[in-house]
Amino acid sequence: MYVALLILRNTLRHKLRTFLTIVGLVVAIVAFGLLQTVVGAWYAGVNAASSARLVTRHAVSLVFSLPITYREKLRSVDGVRRVAAGNWFGGIYKEPKNFFPQFALEAGYLAMYPEYLVPESEFKDWQRDRKGAIVGRKLAQTYGFRIGDTVTLKGTIFPGNWDFVVRGIYDGREPSTDTSQFFFHWEYLNETLRATVPRRANLAGWFVVELDDAMRAAEVSRDIDAMFRNSNAETITETEKAFQLGFVSMTEAIVVVIRAVSFLVIFIIMAVMANTMAMTARERLSEYATLKALGFGPGFLALLICGESLAISMIGGGLGIAATFPIAHAFAQAMGSLFPVFNISPATIAMQFAAAALVGLVAALAPGWKAMHVRIVDGLRSAG
Repeated sequence: MYVALLILRNTLRHKLRTFLTIVGLVVAIVAFGLLQTVVGAWYAGVNAASSARLVTRHAVSLVFSLPITYREKLRSVDGVRRVAAGNWFGGIYKEPKNFFPQFALEAGYLAMYPEYLVPESEFKDWQRDRKGAIVGRKLAQTYGFRIGDTVTLKGTIFPGNWDFVVRGIYDGREPSTDTSQFFFHWEYLNETLRATVPRRANLAGWFVVELDDAMRAAEVSRDIDAMFRNSNAETITETEKAFQLGFVSMTEAIVVVIRAVSFLVIFIIMAVMANTMAMTARERLSEYATLKALGFGPGFLALLICGESLAISMIGGGLGIAATFPIAHAFAQAMGSLFPVFNISPATIAMQFAAAALVGLVAALAPGWKAMHVRIVDGLRSAG
């Protein structure tokens, strides 16, 4: 108790210096937490992917479509439970800046995604309405969509103005579920194309394949691709996680830079903290010599410095962790659907805590070593 009180008094001896150091720590810990959360948000789709779902797309690129007739052939493959087609729509809502994912899906598509929770009555209303749409909760909150609202999207890939009626709002089963998407009927898209641009009708961007047994993913993938080998539209079939990783890998350099910057922030505050503790130890050299003369050992002096450094770093770290939550929430609101999932994970909190502790320990090493090895005569001479 006496040692803890002494450490507290030492911490508060230079209030302005301690306050500014804590402020710096708070800023660094918040920045570290936000940057790590951004990295986590980048991989949110990968982490949420199911091992029981495969994605079959054109072998050349996702830009090329597949004939819808592939659907029945995929269903005939041993180990396949269900198949549904999907298309990326890419429409503009009012302004180009209002970006959010839009997908034309077959009715059976959502049945393969139990993580999307749609009230049964709303799902039935969507099934009955040719122009019906289901939107995610976050998307609805961002743009104020309500059940019954008409949403007009200006097509980019599929020209024209497309009107949809919001028939359902889905929630996520888990906090990591993406609720910023817009789903509508693939049949509506196909019927319209058949009447306006027949050559673009009866095509799918990809097929999602649900498996009876997730352990057979590699085997079923090989069977599917072998079926369409040497055809006019060869395929690549991969797990949903591999499919998502393909998109993430395109921006891997950005993720690496963000990670590097997050650790650089911690290194900088570590240098600032070390300088603070070095100044503190230099000012108290005579005090340490006096304590040694009174019989206190080197370990006690090191404990005082280490305790003070850890106290400052953990106070700053604790405040930084607490501040990360409201700041992350505000950041997510400002970003809208750019980061569909932006949750601070327990791993990020643990890393923030560990970073704060590491800063405190490292900053105390040099001053603690100096205090432990100070000669009583030299220390007392410095007092004069």
